[in-house]
Amino acid sequence: MSTPQQGSALERVRGLAREVAKFGAVGGLGVLVNLGVFNLIRHATDLQVVRASVIATVVAIITNYIGFRYFTYRDRAHSRNARELPLFVAFSVIGLVIENGVLYTATYGFDWDGQLATNVFKFIGIGTATVFRFWSYRTWVFRALPVHAPAPAAAGVVTLPRGGAESGPSAALTPAPEPAGK
Repeated sequence: MSTPQQGSALERVRGLAREVAKFGAVGGLGVLVNLGVFNLIRHATDLQVVRASVIATVVAIITNYIGFRYFTYRDRAHSRNARELPLFVAFSVIGLVIENGVLYTATYGFDWDGQLATNVFKFIGIGTATVFRFWSYRTWVFRALPVHAPAPAAAGVVTLPRGGAESGPSAALTPAPEPAGK
């Protein structure tokens, strides 16, 4: 038999698994957008590798915000939108630096700048930044609403609306009358 604590821990794990799956679905789309835009820019222009990557990352960040706000974290508080967007942008910029720092290091530090190498290190950078983004978005940007447990009802206690026949502090302590005929 499971205790309430085990059940709540299991529910937390299930909730986290659902959140990771939704985050992964939106993030997967973001990866496709990021790599697609990156390769399109690389083939259509003479832009340097890291500059093309930064543009692609920004496009993916915009796509991801829409997905996170309206799919992954749609159940989270919307009242902090004035704070949410600046935090999202700030943590996204940190993720952008992580992601493109990996690519920059591979391209200019190790001179690995072929098409396959840039895509591999772009993907590694995305993966590294994703771990940071998941933690920061769920912790700071799309914070969970507090869960309030319903108050247990006391047996036999009747609470009358204000202004009823009985009012005052003793009204809530008055036991319910027994039905007639018993």
